[in-house]
Amino acid sequence: MSFYINNTNPNRPGPIGNSGLNGICEKTLIEVTKVFDACVSQTTESGIILPVTNFNPANPAQPLTYISAQNTEGVPAVISDLVIDRIECTPNYANVSMNITIPVTVTYRDANGVIGTGTSSITVQKSVMLFVPQPSLSPVNITANALVSSTIGAYTSENTFTITACIQIMIKVTSVVDLLVPSFGYPVVPPCQQAQTTSVCQGLADLPLYPTAITPNR
Repeated sequence: MSFYINNTNPNRPGPIGNSGLNGICEKTLIEVTKVFDACVSQTTESGIILPVTNFNPANPAQPLTYISAQNTEGVPAVISDLVIDRIECTPNYANVSMNITIPVTVTYRDANGVIGTGTSSITVQKSVMLFVPQPSLSPVNITANALVSSTIGAYTSENTFTITACIQIMIKVTSVVDLLVPSFGYPVVPPCQQAQTTSVCQGLADLPLYPTAITPNR
């Protein structure tokens, strides 16, 4: 079994019913990334110039025919030239401006009909108003996640495409904080479907899964 397969134990992840709050047993301090504010922007940009490098396979036969471009999976967008300009009449809010550079993978077909890929990047300038908490020992971070999708473009010069792309960007104001939350305590972790207990593991089987603390008598 697992958390969700053939498991009816109440101490497991899942939806909370009408009486779910009855199981709360402690206040737990956890370290989390707290999101103070966020916004999403979606635009269609035309005339984007993409100089392409890192061809795979190398040395494609010119000219190239554009197929598509998308953000490079697993490679985050990079923020630069960040400016946080607080608004005097509402000091918890600020005009936040930045450049966001998005790594892009371009797919093309060369003159011999061989499909290949190359890398480039798109830099977008953004200026938005967000809630930005006051300075503290825990630094406030501005982060950006981006998606790029394009199937419209042309090969305009050596190793360079000019494209039209849909760009979606999520900007967040975050900070790593210690947060006190109500808790149901530790989950009961069920055995795996094919688990077997042997004499070699008997000592380990006596250990709890999670650390505990003895509550002093009052």
